[in-house]
Amino acid sequence: MQRIYVIATGGTIEKVYSEQTGNVQNLDSKIDRYFRLLRLPDAEIQVTHLMNKDSLEMTDEDRARILDLVHEKLRDPAPIVITHGTDTMVDTGLVLQKDLAGLQVPIVLTGAMTPLGFEASDGLQNLTESLLAARVLAPGVYVVMHNQVFPVDRVRKDREAARFVWK
Repeated sequence: MQRIYVIATGGTIEKVYSEQTGNVQNLDSKIDRYFRLLRLPDAEIQVTHLMNKDSLEMTDEDRARILDLVHEKLRDPAPIVITHGTDTMVDTGLVLQKDLAGLQVPIVLTGAMTPLGFEASDGLQNLTESLLAARVLAPGVYVVMHNQVFPVDRVRKDREAARFVWK
């Protein structure tokens, strides 16, 4: 049984439609529901809900909280998947990469362009691929989106194409 830590920080992957406001918002975490849809017989998924923020609202203090939690998890090393908003996912990944020299496990950041549960959402695909990537990648910090794996310092979000591309 392989343990994988999942740190949920919000972003589009966790957004829900609010009937009161008529838009999508980060109101409550829903990622646990989606793990129940997956067949993960050899994985022990340990989810920590750290925050539920749009990544455009993330601050340096929020990134420090993510880094602190990663340090805590690495006391008992296992691969880490961080769900994160796509707009500043790379920024957070670079903070992790800078501070975590000598990693013994992979850290994978993932998210979605369309919220989990919405028609044509890429969230479940990205989440599933991230769990697999976390089990097979060499130690380091990566972005996993749309069936691609990028080292965090070699990727950028292409907003017009709504995807991540090599830089």
